[in-house]
Amino acid sequence: MGQDTERMRGDEELVSRIRTILADEDGFSEKRMFGGVCFMIHGNMCVGTWKGSLVIRLNRAHHEQTLAEPHTRPFDVTGRVMRGWALVEPPAIELDDDLMEWVYERSTTSDRYRPNEGGTSIGTAPGL
Repeated sequence: MGQDTERMRGDEELVSRIRTILADEDGFSEKRMFGGVCFMIHGNMCVGTWKGSLVIRLNRAHHEQTLAEPHTRPFDVTGRVMRGWALVEPPAIELDDDLMEWVYERSTTSDRYRPNEGGTSIGTAPGL
């Protein structure tokens, strides 16, 4: 099995796990973006997948602490770091409880978002 096939299988598994966690959230939706899947609450992207890793929009209270943790780094797709975003590598999210903590405690998911009223922008999480 090639590396790309393994990565795709890992992406599909991670997407399924995230979908299970967020499926009952009010305003939940998902969209293919950036070569992965983005998960949104009320039109605001909060988490996603990229090359088998979790991409999270950081809760401001956890920003510096999160980036200092093992298997976590600033999210950088184009050679320019996306401030307020982190890439969480697979070892940090192997267990469902760990993934759930990243999705709910470290990201801007759930009631931390205000609905995105029309427009095309992703919206802004309070405090970012």
